[in-house]
Amino acid sequence: MDLPTSTRITVTPTGASLGADVSGIDLSQPVDQATFKQVEDAWHEHLVLRFRGQQLDDPKFLAFARKFGELDKAPIHAGKLVEDPFPEITVMSNIKVNGVSIGNLGHYEAEWHTDMSYNDLTPIGSLLYALEVPPSGGNTGFSNMYAAFDTLPADLKRRIATLQCRHDSSRNSAGELRKGFKDISDPREAPGAIHPLIRTHPGTRRNALYLGRRRNAYIIGLPLEESEALLNELWAHASQTRFAWYQEWKVGDLIMWDNRCAMHRRDAFDPESRRLMHRTQIKGGKPFFDPATVAA
Repeated sequence: MDLPTSTRITVTPTGASLGADVSGIDLSQPVDQATFKQVEDAWHEHLVLRFRGQQLDDPKFLAFARKFGELDKAPIHAGKLVEDPFPEITVMSNIKVNGVSIGNLGHYEAEWHTDMSYNDLTPIGSLLYALEVPPSGGNTGFSNMYAAFDTLPADLKRRIATLQCRHDSSRNSAGELRKGFKDISDPREAPGAIHPLIRTHPGTRRNALYLGRRRNAYIIGLPLEESEALLNELWAHASQTRFAWYQEWKVGDLIMWDNRCAMHRRDAFDPESRRLMHRTQIKGGKPFFDPATVAA
């Protein structure tokens, strides 16, 4: 039986607004509590962590992910087996077998978004492990929403402190209409959960902009034109390159990001190239804003 091993990891920041490489750890081996605490502290500080050169089968991938909490079940997909031995793993891929896609998202660009923000309960974060990568393209960008909030003008912070936004559930991050939903032209009619525009992280007590995704978002109680103008202003600010860092994938990379304070996106890539990733996400709770975290 393998026993947990304690090690002193090395954390090397990317030099960008977020992200760090974690070395000195083999995630195929059990991780003891002291080592896990180092990883968790680094995650809270850097929002996105990268572990390079890992060799993980699905059980070991899930064992590490479960250190952070209970995992969500993967959404049902046509390519997944009915009797799936690892129901918490989502396959992200453009690969087709006998004309049937084995995974989600394909080769398309995914716009800036926060995972599952259209639900009342949203995941804490996600882990994504690279099994096959294209020779170019398919890079994943991450953006620091702490920094985006901190650099807002003071009057804009005050303006949005009591505002909430509806997050459209009808389309995915690639802009595709989900099965069973109708297309809409008025964001006020969009289905989806309502969350505060400022989100307080329960672990760090820091505040972040919480925008979800832009299409069909609506700020509750505002005239549509005013909602659109304010959202456009917030998105123009939050999507600045100074808040972002991009992951260029290699086989064996494991990336984990904090869904409560970071957005992400993906570049498109050649559909003739193969890309295969396994993803799992950590079950979370209801996003909230704590006014007590704001300095008087």
